[in-house]
Amino acid sequence: MTAPLQAMEKMLEQGKDNAMLRCGLGMGYLKEKNFEKAIEHFAFALLYDQSYSAAWKGYAKALTENNQFEMAIDTYQKGITIAQKKGDLQAVKEMQIFLKRLQTKLTS
Repeated sequence: MTAPLQAMEKMLEQGKDNAMLRCGLGMGYLKEKNFEKAIEHFAFALLYDQSYSAAWKGYAKALTENNQFEMAIDTYQKGITIAQKKGDLQAVKEMQIFLKRLQTKLTS
């Protein structure tokens, strides 16, 4: 476990739980290829803030890496809808690209 990830885990243990911390933990575990832990933290991030575009994108990526393709597709679609409503155009574009790549992969 990396030092930044350890520091974030310590913050969580101290009760400083919030969407940004959970998203950071999700990203950290995603980088370490611990997809189940990443999925868990992204899901908690979205419980705190369903409009958090980065959490939707990370959650869908972790699901994809964990071979949960149908759930990843659904997550990308929800994330795109939410990001559009929020006006987060960069997140919309990124998730649309990742969604299209995943759908192409599954149909080829």
